[in-house]
Amino acid sequence: MNSERSVSPIKRPYPITKVPTGIMGMDAVLNGGVPKGSLTLLSGGPGTGKTMLGLEFLVKGAKADSPGILLTFEEREADLRNYAGGFGWDIPALEEENRLTLLSARLRSEVIVSGDFDLRGILGVLRQKADEMKAERIFIDAPDVFLRLLENVSRERVEIHGLHEWLRDMGMTTMMSVKARSNGDFFSHYEFLDYMADCVIHLDQRVFEQVTTRRLRVIKYRGTSFGRNEYPFGFTNQGVWIIPVTQTNLQHQALGDCLSSGVKGLDEILDGGYRRSSCTLITGSSGTGKTTFACSFARSTTAMGERVLYLDFEESWDALVSCMLSPGIDLKAARDSGRLRFLSAMPESQGIEEHLIQAFLAIEAFKPKHLVLDAISACRRMGSNHAAFDYLLRLVNHCKQLGITSLLTNLTASDTEHEITGIDLSSVIDTVIILRNSEVEGEYKRELGILKSRGRGHSNRIYQFHITERGIEIDDKESPHGK
Repeated sequence: MNSERSVSPIKRPYPITKVPTGIMGMDAVLNGGVPKGSLTLLSGGPGTGKTMLGLEFLVKGAKADSPGILLTFEEREADLRNYAGGFGWDIPALEEENRLTLLSARLRSEVIVSGDFDLRGILGVLRQKADEMKAERIFIDAPDVFLRLLENVSRERVEIHGLHEWLRDMGMTTMMSVKARSNGDFFSHYEFLDYMADCVIHLDQRVFEQVTTRRLRVIKYRGTSFGRNEYPFGFTNQGVWIIPVTQTNLQHQALGDCLSSGVKGLDEILDGGYRRSSCTLITGSSGTGKTTFACSFARSTTAMGERVLYLDFEESWDALVSCMLSPGIDLKAARDSGRLRFLSAMPESQGIEEHLIQAFLAIEAFKPKHLVLDAISACRRMGSNHAAFDYLLRLVNHCKQLGITSLLTNLTASDTEHEITGIDLSSVIDTVIILRNSEVEGEYKRELGILKSRGRGHSNRIYQFHITERGIEIDDKESPHGK
């Protein structure tokens, strides 16, 4: 008799099946979407966007022939339809087509609670509606509002466990929102939900230096990888927009051919000018000519018929146009032709997510070949150095992926500062041009030098330059301070 035992082949686990949410940026963070047929928990304090995120999950599903149901214990159905209308979602039309249903289990204020009650009646209505419309998705908004009426923690947990089992039996992909304290913790007797759900997403909003930002973080996701960082997000007229930097490998386009800087002498020093798809930083103290160099580039590229998006945190459009007339740079013609679009905003007027979304929407709509940002030093006023870094890294990364040439200016406190950006952004910048003022024989002289330019045989000398009524003119001879 053969004593050897037969060895069964190892059964390899099936990969997690995911359902795309359709929410801008969220599927990138979740590496494909939420778990199919399972519970995804949304936790967060008031005003963090839980209800709108869940509603958009249903709307995007309904438009993709994946019918869904929203069960709310807190909002009126009419209010939800109005909220959705602000994002351009036609809820009544989806309801009429039987692709979306809104059910409110909200108790009126005059109701008197007496005797035992549970969720069985509500689940009966849900089952009937789900079978009728062949629902695949469901969002349960604020069940804790209803369950707290039980006034018994043990019974609340029993009801939640029963609801979870019912949802699993139904096979619907579920989102559920639960309130959390401002520090991100669940209310104590709902902590077990964190362990019950297959995917847990926390939303919060925080205030730093009087600027409010919203953040999203995936706490856990069973059986799959996901983006583990905090991601800024905000609301557009089309819904939620999450702004991740999720690539583990850089996907920037290769630097292209030479592109004139708009200043003849600078093109010669840079061995041909800027590179297409590159990021160039012009840095210097006040009065060194940073904006004049930036506007020279904008005028030059728009004159070639290419589009430029100009983001300004320092001046209004009228003030910029007026100032640039002195060195002979007329930007009005470029704007009137539709090749130059100007966006101006105070950095502290909104959080980084709103600033990023505004820039990304402008890029998507305008499709520029080039972007100018004047000045990155002002971005610190979005809340902190980290907020500025977050904003700039995502914006530059986005431009590089799209092959957009970007030109940044930076205001330094003095001509002797060594950190070129003050925000640790040096690694993503391809070319650095340093401008400074030097006192020579009782007068200030402007000087220019190229600190670095990747893949280019640039000059390492220091040059004097002048801002004249004909634009910027760079001396052929080396500055005496460069020797």
